[in-house]
Amino acid sequence: MAVTDKQKRYLRGLAHTLKPVVMIGNSGLTDAVLSEIDNALEHHELIKVRVSGQERADRKAMLDEISNKTGADLVQVIGHIGGFYRPAKEPSIQLPR
Repeated sequence: MAVTDKQKRYLRGLAHTLKPVVMIGNSGLTDAVLSEIDNALEHHELIKVRVSGQERADRKAMLDEISNKTGADLVQVIGHIGGFYRPAKEPSIQLPR
């Protein structure tokens, strides 16, 4: 289920105070990092990921790859940080309609 623009605005507001829970370094996007992102999404639903040491186009490609491989929606990108949302089996975040 893709989130609407209204829901993205709501999620960006919730994500504003969050700190990045996963940091991607010079090694790039490895299977271990993807597994950690997947676990964080299961527990928190809404997370931030910091991508360090990459050019803008590489960061965008990496954030899109995370979104595709985890099934999460990319709700925000600010500099080196991307915000991802994936509803849990029992969601704790109630999205507006």
